[in-house]
Amino acid sequence: MDEVFKALADPSRRQLLDVLNDRNGQTLRELCAGLDMARQSVSKHLAVLEAAGLITTTWRGREKLHHLDAGPINAIAERWMTRYDRRRAGALADLKRALESAPMNDFAYTTYIDTTPEKLWQALTDPAFTSRYWGVSFETDWKQGSPMTWAERGAKTSDPGQVVLESEPHRRLSYTWHTFTAEWAKANGIDEETLGKLQRESRSKVTFTIEPHGKMVKLTVLHDGFDPGSTTLEMCSQGWPALLSSLKTLLETGSPLPQA
Repeated sequence: MDEVFKALADPSRRQLLDVLNDRNGQTLRELCAGLDMARQSVSKHLAVLEAAGLITTTWRGREKLHHLDAGPINAIAERWMTRYDRRRAGALADLKRALESAPMNDFAYTTYIDTTPEKLWQALTDPAFTSRYWGVSFETDWKQGSPMTWAERGAKTSDPGQVVLESEPHRRLSYTWHTFTAEWAKANGIDEETLGKLQRESRSKVTFTIEPHGKMVKLTVLHDGFDPGSTTLEMCSQGWPALLSSLKTLLETGSPLPQA
């Protein structure tokens, strides 16, 4: 019994009990209802941002993750101006700029392509396609766990860490990013200082999610696994938008965009 009284008399324990009891007359049921309303409000605003193309979503098991979409805000505003008034579009643009000022550790991008899931899958895996819009071809059988060899501008990159992580034809594809070798850097005009930074960073991975969207196909690209302040992320964030635009143009017109 003495131990009980000592526990109740402890100042830190008393403070915790006071916080729990100080609910302004609210019952626990009322508190839970308030939390549920807050959750619904956040979900509603996330749905608006997703519909406006300012964020993109991916799934990790049953968990839905939200990422800042890397698409240019002016393109998004034009696309959705008929659905959302200019005032709201301006507010969303301000929000996007605020989010972009915060550190990012992944790259997420969503685009819509006038094609089929089968053709898009082929464009992501067939060297005859990837070499046209990317300048890269892959040597692999695209089975989960299989090794990958990257061929780019005459340089071949092989490493045990380059593997296929997920492979669901016409639906989902994920693999680890390539190793940064001296041969690759020379072929791509990368200086020694930048190469050194790249080689010290953790290996990242990219995931492509393919979803039917009416008569089009929705393609979501998530490149993650970067270290804070990653040089790889900075370079990929500049390269992915142009690359995916060229992929879209190739599938819709038969010709990719000119490579820079």
